[in-house]
Amino acid sequence: MHSVEKVQKLKVLDPASGKVIGEIEETPVNDVPAYYERGRKAFLYWSRLSIPERLVYFKRLKQLMVDEMESISNIISEDTGKVLTESIVADIMPTLDAIDHITRHAAKVLGRQKAKTPLLLFGKKSYVEYMPRGVVLVISPWNYPLQLAMVPMISALAAGNSVILKPSEVTPLVGKCIEDLFQRAGFPQGTVQVAHGGKEVGAAFTSGKPDYIFFTGSVRTGKIIQQQAAMDLIPTTLELGGKDPMIVFADANLERAAKGAVWGAFTNSGQVCMSAERLYVERSAYDRFLLLLKEEVNSLTKGKDVDADIGSMTFPDQKEIVRKQLDEALARGARLETGTVPEEWEEGMYLPPTIVTNVDQDMKIIQEETFGPLLPIVPFDNEEEAVSYANGTAFGLNASVWTDDKEKARRVASKLVSGAVVINDVLITVANHGLPFGGTKESGLGRYHGEAGLRIFCHEKAVMEDRGFMNSEIQWYPYNGKYPLFLNLFKSYFNKNRNWLGFAKNYIELLRKNK
Repeated sequence: MHSVEKVQKLKVLDPASGKVIGEIEETPVNDVPAYYERGRKAFLYWSRLSIPERLVYFKRLKQLMVDEMESISNIISEDTGKVLTESIVADIMPTLDAIDHITRHAAKVLGRQKAKTPLLLFGKKSYVEYMPRGVVLVISPWNYPLQLAMVPMISALAAGNSVILKPSEVTPLVGKCIEDLFQRAGFPQGTVQVAHGGKEVGAAFTSGKPDYIFFTGSVRTGKIIQQQAAMDLIPTTLELGGKDPMIVFADANLERAAKGAVWGAFTNSGQVCMSAERLYVERSAYDRFLLLLKEEVNSLTKGKDVDADIGSMTFPDQKEIVRKQLDEALARGARLETGTVPEEWEEGMYLPPTIVTNVDQDMKIIQEETFGPLLPIVPFDNEEEAVSYANGTAFGLNASVWTDDKEKARRVASKLVSGAVVINDVLITVANHGLPFGGTKESGLGRYHGEAGLRIFCHEKAVMEDRGFMNSEIQWYPYNGKYPLFLNLFKSYFNKNRNWLGFAKNYIELLRKNK
């Protein structure tokens, strides 16, 4: 008799209350080979469709999401604890905009691209083709569980790949919602599959030899995935953590900068890889800016109400990371400007938006990703010091520069070791699907969005063609008598004073030798 693997259940928790609100069947690890088999079979059909034929499905998907926007928003809010406004603005809108962007640009970006052919290869034509890779594994996080799953999924699908999604087990309702959306949009069977489960399921799919891995999550897990991918020579994109600096010069619009800092630090309860996690303010404006900052924070409301500003944390373990960083900073002399000490936090997953001063650069609150509503503020004296502070961590995902001086803003932006920089705003580069998105240092490998975000899911194939009317090429055998002709040809061509007459004479003589 064959043993039957017991189906495990993922418990769905309301982060705000901690109550169990549902269950979802976990994908058995033994089913992983069947997922890949179905994905490869579906790939054979899907990859042969023209791009316009694929995009028909995208249009259905988009309309379905528009029709059910309120329902999807409620699922996201229930699963993550974030407020409804953030569900629709930061999860649903960027996903819909990505579908629009891909629908408009995929055919041009993924179509055959002409390339120049050097004169020495006269008579030939060159171009580049983009060939889908096969089965793409997307492993997505819990903080923006719709956007950060669906944008790489639809990018891979547009390029002709089939996709397996392993959404975070922390937000399984959204994973189930994504699965339902693709099914109801009519994507061919096996083209999109969703596998539910935790680390064991993710590890099984990673070692199942997909043709590409797109991972968004922690640095620690990203390194584990990269090790496995390296063993199997599987290409990857890793979107990892951040510790993004915000630099405010004294000549900035301080009222705007204060509002931007509060939103950039505390939106989604600070659970954003691109959160403003370090705030550097020019010393001459520091005191005034701190007052403005505190006024903004004190005006915020938290809860599940439709008009609330800040929702709950999503993942209990993340609350403990925030606690440890704050405890260490306070023990070393940091001061609370807003919020309370961890001992006074209320039970549950709501944390107060917390601003901390008197912070040193070597504290964990500066050096390690927080991923919570905790913002240290540090004064600086000059531009060089601000840049040094900003570049002084292992991360480099995003940054922002605030000043009324356009040249200074661009100069500082160019010096920051970061995947993206925003001037007089925060976070928003990720919302522009025409820009590449990704990090430097431990913030990740590779880019998506923009043209690169479609082409990473393809093999880039160089093609050269010749009309074939000549019986032989000048560089083919035999070499008899060709060396001096080639020598004079290349000297004529590459000399700083190019000798076209000598070039033509030697080229014609080589053609004669080739008969």
